[in-house]
Amino acid sequence: MNDTMVTLVGNVATAVEYRETVAGVPVARFRMAATSRRWDKARECWADGETSFYTVRSWRALADNVAASVAVGEPVVVQGRLRVREGEQPPEKGGQRWFAAEVDALAIGHDLARGTSAFRRVARARKAADGTQRDVESVPLEKVESSTTVVMEGPVNRRTVAPVGRAGPPGNSPQKASVP
Repeated sequence: MNDTMVTLVGNVATAVEYRETVAGVPVARFRMAATSRRWDKARECWADGETSFYTVRSWRALADNVAASVAVGEPVVVQGRLRVREGEQPPEKGGQRWFAAEVDALAIGHDLARGTSAFRRVARARKAADGTQRDVESVPLEKVESSTTVVMEGPVNRRTVAPVGRAGPPGNSPQKASVP
């Protein structure tokens, strides 16, 4: 399918609405505001452009995590499929035509260019080969398939945490732990 994929950068404009469908599938929805900024040469300063509002929907595990992590006013980056809906108001409300931009999110995260965030892995139940359910955290680390860096809780000491590609202490910084 030829979907229009978009990446939006902006702020959460409404509280996250969390619900489950009749089939028990979690869904989270919120409105997001994105404002373009341009350099105004005449005034020699940044000027805000028009603000666009988008409805962002997330499903399943992403919906659970969004409901637990995102709040009004926080800067976020959303990546997903753009959907444009249109409709018409009833005649008693003026009968005007309307359009709405929605994004079916594949990924949502805090905008780290405007603040810090701490990642917490969520334990999920999975079915074992024998059909029983077990917690993901009961799986030995050597069985984990991905490589992830997890930020540990605690204050960040900028003298000991070096950006990637710059000189710093060998191995992981004291504030990070690698999961193989």
